[in-house]
Amino acid sequence: MGFLKDKVALVTGAARGIGRAIALRLADEGAHTALCDLRKEWVEETAAEVARRGCRAEIYEVDVSQAAQVQACVDAALAAFGRLDILVNNAGITKDGFLARMSEADWDAVLNVNLKGAFLFTKAASKPMIRQRSGVIVNVASIIGLIGNAGQCNYAASKAGLIALTKSTAKELASRNIRANAVAPGFIQTAMTDKLPEDVRRKMLEVTPLGRFGQPEDVANVVAFLASDASAYVTGQVITVCGGMVMA
Repeated sequence: MGFLKDKVALVTGAARGIGRAIALRLADEGAHTALCDLRKEWVEETAAEVARRGCRAEIYEVDVSQAAQVQACVDAALAAFGRLDILVNNAGITKDGFLARMSEADWDAVLNVNLKGAFLFTKAASKPMIRQRSGVIVNVASIIGLIGNAGQCNYAASKAGLIALTKSTAKELASRNIRANAVAPGFIQTAMTDKLPEDVRRKMLEVTPLGRFGQPEDVANVVAFLASDASAYVTGQVITVCGGMVMA
């Protein structure tokens, strides 16, 4: 077991892609996990992989935009594990479209999942962390929240808001020994990005200095660092994982 031995992590959007990679990376370091997604059956494979690593996994079906479901999920995880050390707000969706044609429903859907969901889970999870006087929150943002992108006004706004939520949370909870940080992935190869047209993928590569697309594990490695005591003096920060596409 590694540097998260017997810690308990809750990961939203854990069924596939970056969320799945994060859950498995945390399990590699010994963390037990509460795995959350919109459908329980979506997360069963992730849970089985966590178990193969010798860690415990519990599955929770939750719509992250619904406060009652979020609170019930956190309560159930606490009942199952007895504590909560790490929260990873990873659940996210896209509904792309140009601003002039974007529907109010598409705007609301993306903000509700990507931003409101993180707020609800942070609010619910921070309470037991405050009682413990310890905890780590990692929010999965995006470089789009830093630089914007045509056709993604709703997504960009949600991720920029998530970055601001991260910094404010870090300031509010630091006195309780709770840290909050964000990772901002660039172009990460997942089932979602595989659907992009080849010309879009080529243009993304052209502006990535490392000359390759990232893998979910690249993000998961940074999340594991932020979740561990190796980053004990890091809070309120945004770490880009983008192959150099965005440089401060």
